Amino acid sequence: MQETMNFYQIPREQWQGFYTNGMMPFTQEELDNIKSLNDRISVQDVEDVYVPLCHLIHLYMKEFESLTLSKGLFLHRYVKMPPFIIGIAGSVAVGKSTTARLVQNLLARLFPRRTVQLITTDGFLYPNAVLEERGIMDRKGFPESYDMENLIDVLNEVKSGKENIPIPKYSHDVYDIVDGEYELIDSPDILIVEGINVFQNPLNQRLYMTDYFDFSLYIDAGVDNIETWYLERFQTLLDLAKNDEKNYYHRFTKIRKEDALALAQKTWRDINLVNLENYIEPTRNRAELILHKGDNHKIDLIHLKK
Repeated sequence: MQETMNFYQIPREQWQGFYTNGMMPFTQEELDNIKSLNDRISVQDVEDVYVPLCHLIHLYMKEFESLTLSKGLFLHRYVKMPPFIIGIAGSVAVGKSTTARLVQNLLARLFPRRTVQLITTDGFLYPNAVLEERGIMDRKGFPESYDMENLIDVLNEVKSGKENIPIPKYSHDVYDIVDGEYELIDSPDILIVEGINVFQNPLNQRLYMTDYFDFSLYIDAGVDNIETWYLERFQTLLDLAKNDEKNYYHRFTKIRKEDALALAQKTWRDINLVNLENYIEPTRNRAELILHKGDNHKIDLIHLKK
């Protein structure tokens, strides 16, 4: 095992041998329903990478529960077990959503008596009207486009055991917050928080998001690969929006495909790549574990914090 910085560097071939129990948690059909557009995940990936990952998460959960019980003994009082929170970050189009849903489903199957919920930080983006009013619509996804104070407050409420916490609902079809619609976080045993900004620090705040995470994961890949996946996803979104006038991407189906693709390339270069290099990738080492993807979305390297 090679070591780099503050992480153990573990090749996939070694990682897959750390925990095997012979379980077949998903069929390929089930995985196809879990994965995001243009992402790739196989039964072999689950066995080699994600089953050992969930075993590692379980080790962290046991330590978390042991420490909570010890605090109760120290305080001579009953201390309710707070939710175990997992943060998952990475670039646009790198496969965060697939990983988050896969981990959610795996943990739910491995621990059927525990409730596992998943939220994304998209719901904490300011509505498009607010972004336009502030003149930052072209910086959607950048730190200033999120209501980070609300996100911190929600995580604080989750840890405090509050029930039925409403969070705004975001629709990728309309590319905006859905007015008046909310999702509820209802005292889960495990909460997964996924988004490009989950390791970022809000301005002028004493509390950081990472203060609330009991395990954290970053999905990494080379910039050229991420750009390719972003453009592939854009073309798939165009195909899906072709006959849906309410879909945000429908407007791009009215122009030549070459022009639409050129616009997507410009968006990647001027917005998503800048966001990745300046705000997302610099937070990578705050993660407890980094999954690195090579070509075809295949995870080839794992970095575990020492």
